[in-house]
Amino acid sequence: MINKYAHAVDAEIISNKRVGAYHHMVFEVGAMAGQVRPGNFVAISVGGETSAMVLRRAFAIHRSMDRGGSGGVVELVVAPHGGGSKWLTSLEVHRKVNIVGPLGTAFGIPTEPVRALLVGGGYGSAPLFGLAEVLKSRGSRVDMVLGASTAGKIYAPLEGKRAVNSLTITTDDGSAGLHGKVSDFLPDLIAASGTEIIYSCGPMGMLAAISKIAGELDLVHQCAVEEAMACGIGVCMTCVLPLRDTNGTIRMQRSCIEGPVVDGSRVIWDSPRAIPEGTWGAQ
Repeated sequence: MINKYAHAVDAEIISNKRVGAYHHMVFEVGAMAGQVRPGNFVAISVGGETSAMVLRRAFAIHRSMDRGGSGGVVELVVAPHGGGSKWLTSLEVHRKVNIVGPLGTAFGIPTEPVRALLVGGGYGSAPLFGLAEVLKSRGSRVDMVLGASTAGKIYAPLEGKRAVNSLTITTDDGSAGLHGKVSDFLPDLIAASGTEIIYSCGPMGMLAAISKIAGELDLVHQCAVEEAMACGIGVCMTCVLPLRDTNGTIRMQRSCIEGPVVDGSRVIWDSPRAIPEGTWGAQ
């Protein structure tokens, strides 16, 4: 079901700063901030009252801070690609937007300290920074890998370096860090750090590659899947993906409700945009 803490708020923009290829935005959301967990997202009404953009846009939460009487805030990292995100990033400080959140499932946090590897692709890495803080506060070792097509699309590498025990950068074109894809270097990084659990956010192809490696090494892999969401509250069914349950049955599940954070081993990665054979309820 929908996240029980979700509610709507007219949130004031208190900061909007360009960071490389992205915008780092901070919103005053009041009590909502106290209910946010790493991996949750928000759905924002975009375009203004007279806009033809009637659908909300979903954005992963970068961080949240509950400031008590002074009100809580959430931070987002927004890539100005489509009409909705371009409109949002163009807004001045003090403008208000309607936000619904927190939505979706969160990353599971181990009860005991672990050696965790956090893997992010482009601005999809944003939720991992708050997760790293939670894990480190619980005594875990946190190693991070940030990958992108080129150096300008790595989000906040200096911030990442300060937040974790070790940071590795990879770029497809070799313009920063190691030359290649994240998955090219993952087995060696896992062996060197003694990784016990992998957390990941980013493009679906990257998540599939990580899941394959995690399966081969018998490691737990929690990933925040990236699927287009038209409503964010489980009504429209546009964000479904095939997941295998504990009984082995494949079901089409909603990324916004049963996800976005899922066990990577449950996802049927080789059936992009199609219903796999044997799916429950399929004709």
